[in-house]
Amino acid sequence: MIFDGFMIAGTIVCAVSVLLGLWSTARHRFPTDASILSLAAVELFLVVYGIAAGVRQSGGETLVGAAWEFWGYLATAILVVLLAGWWGIGEKSRWSNLVMAAAGFTVFVMLFRMQQVWIGQGIF
Repeated sequence: MIFDGFMIAGTIVCAVSVLLGLWSTARHRFPTDASILSLAAVELFLVVYGIAAGVRQSGGETLVGAAWEFWGYLATAILVVLLAGWWGIGEKSRWSNLVMAAAGFTVFVMLFRMQQVWIGQGIF
C-alpha cells in the first residue's frame, strides 16, 4: 500500500492522541488539557484532510473506490472525535481519557480505510 503525507501525518497525530489518553488513564487522572487538545488536533487534521481531499477531487483526481464511502468515512470520523471530545469535557473521570484514546484509534483505522478507498490497494 502506498502511504501519502496525509496518512503519515494522520498516523502521527492519532498515535499521540492515543498515547496521551492511555497515559492519563493509567495514571488515574482526569482529562487534562493535553489529552483534550490532542483530540482537537485530530479534529483539525480531519478538517484539513477533508478540504485537501475536496481540492484534489475537484482538480481531477479520481477515487478508485466509491466517493460516498470515502466521504462517509470522513464525516463519521469527524463525528466520532466530536462526540469523544464532548464526553471528555463533560465527564471528568479517568475513563473519559480511555474514550478519547479509543476515538484516536478509531480515526486511525478509518484513515487507513479512506486511504484504501482513495488509492485502491489493499493490505492483503
